[in-house]
Amino acid sequence: MSVDDFILKIEGEIEELPKGSLKPETNYREIPEWSSMHALILIALCETDYDVTLTGEDMRSCKTVNDLYTLVKSRM
Repeated sequence: MSVDDFILKIEGEIEELPKGSLKPETNYREIPEWSSMHALILIALCETDYDVTLTGEDMRSCKTVNDLYTLVKSRM
């Protein structure tokens, strides 16, 4: 899995995100459309697609999409 693949999966799951809007350096919590529901969607995506469990603390400790990607990749 590459960071680009990870981004495509996120954009595919969160309908409010325009395709191509996420970059590795994007601070996902600053996206106007971002909500706690999206965090839950992302947690479920990582569990289902990558067999990686993310916690709320994991989500709070990551700032960028690349931070999330690096964390998920390290737990695979």
